Amino acid sequence: MKIKILSVFTVAVIALALWSSVATHASPRTPAAATVPAATSQPNASPATPPEPHPEIREALESLRRAKGHMEHAAHDFGGHRVDAIKATDAAIRQLELCLKFDKD
Repeated sequence: MKIKILSVFTVAVIALALWSSVATHASPRTPAAATVPAATSQPNASPATPPEPHPEIREALESLRRAKGHMEHAAHDFGGHRVDAIKATDAAIRQLELCLKFDKD
C-alpha cells in the first residue's frame, strides 16, 4: 500500500513539473511593438533600448551561481559528490560565459 501511494505521489510530482515547464515555455510573449511606444509619437524621445540578447543563458548563469553557493555552504560532503558537483557547476558557468563572449565577437 505504501509503495502504491508513493508511486502515485511520484507520478503527480513529475506531471506537475512537466506541466509547469510546458506552461512556462508556452506562455505567449508580448510583441516588442506593443510594449514599446513608437519613437515618432514623441520627437525628443530617446530610441528604445534593444532587448537583452540571450536572456535564457543569463538566467541559467544566475541559477548556476546560486546553486554553487548553496553547495559550497552545504553541511555535508556527501561522499565527495558535492565537490564534484561544484567542479561541474564551475565548468558549466565557464562554458556559458564563453557562449556569451563568443556571441559578442
